Amino acid sequence: MKNTFTTFLIGIFAFFLSAQANAESTHTAQAMEHAGMAQAHGEDGHAKVLLKHATVALKHAKEAEKAHADAHVHITEGVKHLEEAIEHAKMGHADVATKHTKEAIMHIRKSTMD
Repeated sequence: MKNTFTTFLIGIFAFFLSAQANAESTHTAQAMEHAGMAQAHGEDGHAKVLLKHATVALKHAKEAEKAHADAHVHITEGVKHLEEAIEHAKMGHADVATKHTKEAIMHIRKSTMD
């Protein structure tokens, strides 16, 4: 009986750990997807559409940052660049916003490799 209960508790613990890791990877993937769309629209000079996708990417990147227990430095840098991209997109500076989006993508990608 005691072993069954212990096994049950270990199973529950493993489930919650995998759910947290899955949430982080989902948010990271969504951040990458929207940042990529933001970059593509920025390269076409569409600052308003870049702004829309960069804002969604930022939301997901912040969630991934929260989910990551040790506050990964690359995801934090990605968040900073997405914030800069948003500020420049609001001013209509698609070229500068695109550069920050590219940097954000690079950092978010690196966060998945470590």
